Amino acid sequence: MTKDLKQLAAMAASGALNRRAFMSRAAALGASTAMAGSFLGTAARAATPQKGGTFKVAISGGQSTDSLDPARSTNDTTLVVLKHFGDYLVEVDVDGSLVMRLASAIESSADAKVWTFTIREGISFHNGATLAASDVVATLRRHADETSQSGALGILRGIDTIEDVDGKVVITLADGNADLPYLLADYHLVIQPNGGLDAPDAGIGTGPYKVVQADHGVRYTFEKFADYWDDSRGHVDAVELLVIADDTARIAALQSGQVHIANRVPPKIAGLIERHPQIDIHSAGGPGHYVFNMFCDTAPFDNNDLRLALKYAIDRQQMVDSILFGHGSVGNDTPINSAYPLFSGDIEQRTYDPEKAAAHYKASGHDGPIVLRTADGSFPGAVDAAQLFQQSAQAAGIQIEIKREPNDGYWSEVWNKQPFCTSYWGGRPTQDAMYSTAYLSTADWNDTNFRRDDFDAKLLAARVETNPEARTSLYRDMSVMVNNEGGAMIPMFANWVEGTRSEVEGWYDDPAQTMMNGMATIKCWLKA
Repeated sequence: MTKDLKQLAAMAASGALNRRAFMSRAAALGASTAMAGSFLGTAARAATPQKGGTFKVAISGGQSTDSLDPARSTNDTTLVVLKHFGDYLVEVDVDGSLVMRLASAIESSADAKVWTFTIREGISFHNGATLAASDVVATLRRHADETSQSGALGILRGIDTIEDVDGKVVITLADGNADLPYLLADYHLVIQPNGGLDAPDAGIGTGPYKVVQADHGVRYTFEKFADYWDDSRGHVDAVELLVIADDTARIAALQSGQVHIANRVPPKIAGLIERHPQIDIHSAGGPGHYVFNMFCDTAPFDNNDLRLALKYAIDRQQMVDSILFGHGSVGNDTPINSAYPLFSGDIEQRTYDPEKAAAHYKASGHDGPIVLRTADGSFPGAVDAAQLFQQSAQAAGIQIEIKREPNDGYWSEVWNKQPFCTSYWGGRPTQDAMYSTAYLSTADWNDTNFRRDDFDAKLLAARVETNPEARTSLYRDMSVMVNNEGGAMIPMFANWVEGTRSEVEGWYDDPAQTMMNGMATIKCWLKA
């Protein structure tokens, strides 16, 4: 079967067989969807790219308040924009391995406290300047500054010093952390000239494309950077990103051929869209999850009985069936699933239980409606999910009042500011990265205001623990804390469901983030 799958995958990668036909034949051979996708992805990456053309993409999540400053990126659109003009010290490949990018080598001390990064030579910024270790140092220092408001600030706390030592970047930690290189793959950490201190939103990097136009919340255009250092990326001459928040309009653009790629295909219509002879649907499962966030320090959510009441009042399986239509799995009020290394699968699954919900609700002493804020753009099907939650909570005597917010401004005015709202996380490459970004007490993106000293202590202990079993145990304890007392209701882990036209080649499933971890138009190409 393996030999046959390789041959079929090679045919698909060359364009002789479309994705739908490949998956059908692979299934006939007895291959699972995951196995078939793996073979297809390997073949796609080995194929010879064609050069030229203009990639056109319809993407959701952008808003008028967005910025080209990497520190301020909060949504799908800005993540993808950053990948076009920026490069990183390292990246995490689809198989979880570390890939050298602007760093050509990494060394660490035995205790994982001192890390030395060798920086590639002869790499140019879009403004003509040459990349130096000092640019990397300035970039990391800016994001680590407590006043930066960077989305990467939480993962950089714990760094004592960042220095340029004889043209190498030396990072010294307060405590050892074997995951540090993986943390530096965070999508905010685009290396900028002088760290972006002079002009953080200039959109200047070392990436494969230069920013031509940035009309936030509407449209972005890019042109090929002639002096880009990596010939294996950036195959087209230009890229156009159209920000289309409305699902119907975004999918219509894909169906009509106005765009080559559309992200966030609503799962409920994915099967219907795939019937189109020129469209392929891709569904990549991983650490991404949809969330109902509660502020643990704000009434009435500062009462754990109320938080538990709401967690038991949500019908997870119904939500997965009705919102994801098979493109995902049930969540358990913790951001960690089997996509992460050192995952513990023995934590009891919380299920819908109106009686337990009613008992906890009574114990909380709360009475009256609970306002839940949501928007279509917070995650695909968010408004429908809120309505399902409203209905299931009624059986426990809990009244949920849904307040529908505009898509534009949701990530700047509602998320991380209002005490109860819908949200999503794309996940992170390691448990440390996920917890450090969103659950550590000092994290700026702690969007549930979950703060526990014992949780923080376990996180720090796990960073320096070298025994895998002991480290797994620490992470399990942390998941149990978040599950039992956290403010995150996580009913489902969602696949990235996206559509491409038949002329798009080189696609492979990457569960890390939307659009092949933001790299679709950088690694894919257009068939002539």
